[in-house]
Amino acid sequence: MPKPGNVLRVYPVDAGVETATGTQLTLVQAAALDFDEPVARRALKPLTAAAVARYQPTAKRREIPDGGSQGLRLVIQPSGAKSWAMRFRRPNGKTAKITLGPVDLSGTETPTEPVLGGPLTLAAARRLAAELQRQRAIGRDVASDCVTLKRQHRTAARVRSENTFSSAAQQFVKEHASAKTRRWKETARLLGLSPLDLETIPGGLADRWHDKPITEISTDDVYALVDEARRQGIPGIGRRNTGLSEARARAMFSCLSKMFAWLVGHRRTKTNPCIGISRPAAPPARERVLSDSEIRWFWRACDTLGSPFGPLLKILLVTGARLNEVAQMTRHELSEDGSTWMLSGARTKNRRSHTLVLPQLAQEILGEVKVISSEAAILFSTNGRTHVSGFSKMKARLDREMQALAGKEIPQWRLHDLRRTAATGMARAGADLHVIERALNHVSGSFGGIVAVYQRHKFEVEVKDALGAWSRLLCSIVNTEQEI
Repeated sequence: MPKPGNVLRVYPVDAGVETATGTQLTLVQAAALDFDEPVARRALKPLTAAAVARYQPTAKRREIPDGGSQGLRLVIQPSGAKSWAMRFRRPNGKTAKITLGPVDLSGTETPTEPVLGGPLTLAAARRLAAELQRQRAIGRDVASDCVTLKRQHRTAARVRSENTFSSAAQQFVKEHASAKTRRWKETARLLGLSPLDLETIPGGLADRWHDKPITEISTDDVYALVDEARRQGIPGIGRRNTGLSEARARAMFSCLSKMFAWLVGHRRTKTNPCIGISRPAAPPARERVLSDSEIRWFWRACDTLGSPFGPLLKILLVTGARLNEVAQMTRHELSEDGSTWMLSGARTKNRRSHTLVLPQLAQEILGEVKVISSEAAILFSTNGRTHVSGFSKMKARLDREMQALAGKEIPQWRLHDLRRTAATGMARAGADLHVIERALNHVSGSFGGIVAVYQRHKFEVEVKDALGAWSRLLCSIVNTEQEI
């Protein structure tokens, strides 16, 4: 056995690691060397922070051992990226390497213990390497533990990514709103998503809360957002009218409340931050019904508007149907003789199919519509490809025409008031309440609750008679010259 002071010559084994070929070590130094490592450490010289900063990349990956820590390596990629790694042998004798984390050249030490994967100064890398060596000493397979830890970190990162507001909003619209609600496009816009592709709207809510975890959205956050909608408008959409708007606030609150209730139900979060916030007040029930004089002015103004808007508006008043139901009417929904209109559940608000035997007046109006030939067979269209839109501008023009005919200002009214006017007209013509509700395809009122489960009669004959009586009354109103 060599005597103390004798010199051993150590040669590199792993060509991918920098060593000094022929480095001379005393026996004492050699005894301190960890021969489980794939190569001998360069003269056992400890790295310094300055040296770590000075090392430059080369065309090949460099791996420089640290004489100040058993198994620790400074890794330098050709790109210039620097990181810390640790080489050792596992309990089964196979070699292993663990990447500890990127090099931190700030020189600032933190009071907390270094963590695997985080930025590490030289001192922090040595502390972490020493802890891993301690774990090895007590029999732990640190390589296996690190693989498990990295898998847990990836899973946690994926869960965090899926539970951001933006990701959760997209999933809510895809899996619930678009599949089960009619106004899902408006829901998407309120959440800051484009209905076309569910991409974030610049400045919208999904953009604002893009990386915010849903579990961190508080009651205060929701309240501030609802109040902003009330005073300034929906984020990314802006204001559609001036002044305070309870309608905007109510829409935003309702949208968020439904989304978080869905998330709670799917165990994505445990609480709904909308609970505890006062729901914005609902508007008072509207009672506006057009008078007989207003009906006459309306009918004549429709003649002035011409096709397709004029006939569309008249059908609204004759049938009492909803605006979208009439505006999106196609030839396929009408019987061959045009006497029956059949609406599928996909086209109605309550998802219930609805069939109306149209009165003669309605058939005559539809017969006068100028149809543009197309595969879609859309009845009310200006191009044959899509149904009409721009109802706000159309309503403003209609109001101007009606006031010109009246010679005075007419109290404000909405297109939906035509539905109420039709229901009132049917009652005036002698129809019973439950028949009127069937004509309007209501599922509440006379047909709400348990009645809806057991009472399945359609009252088709009674509805036909009610619409016929109303159309005759309407003709008498329109054709009289008396102003009320």
